[in-house]
Amino acid sequence: MNKPVPVIAIDGPSASGKGTVAQRVATKLGFHYLDSGALYRIVALASQQAGIVWTDAEAVAQCAKNLRIRFDEEQVWLNDADVTNDIRSEAMGKGASQVAVHPAVRKVLTSLQQNMRRAPGLVADGRDMGTIIFPDAVLKIFLTASTEVRAQRRYQQLLAKQQTADYQAILQDLLERDARDKNRASAPLVMAEDGILLETDHLSIVEAVNQVLENY
Repeated sequence: MNKPVPVIAIDGPSASGKGTVAQRVATKLGFHYLDSGALYRIVALASQQAGIVWTDAEAVAQCAKNLRIRFDEEQVWLNDADVTNDIRSEAMGKGASQVAVHPAVRKVLTSLQQNMRRAPGLVADGRDMGTIIFPDAVLKIFLTASTEVRAQRRYQQLLAKQQTADYQAILQDLLERDARDKNRASAPLVMAEDGILLETDHLSIVEAVNQVLENY
């Protein structure tokens, strides 16, 4: 029998650095990369554009069913429009966290994510990659850091982009996102039973990438 295409699942809370780590691991291995958070940001953006409130689970799920999404290297396209910058705003980050609590929305996006598994391999980052989407992943990393460290990293990222940043507001937002992610009824944020905990408070991106590669 043919072996399934290998998947490395990297899960963790917001602003833990998992996206950057996952991208670099994928590049090192020559694997494809799945940013599951981008999908939820896209759904939040599309819902907003359609005048749908993020708390309306049925309407948001229906909106998600009809989207045409395409990833082209670092660019993200929604219905033929480049939304790469739009989905990276703090507002869409909050929106993604809100639409992600709806089981109906998660169900729509599950098959889409699983279909992104292609040879020679996939590195997928998110909240439930190792527990729900790819339970047979060959490596499951739970990448995290303290809330304060994550808030400081996000604060510095925004300043580097010359955007307005308020550390206390960012910290409060992360606390709220963490609570939603951990307490939602569908696919809550939790480390897989066979996962490996990787705390990055005192690790650089390079060191975190190397630790993932050493475990592969």
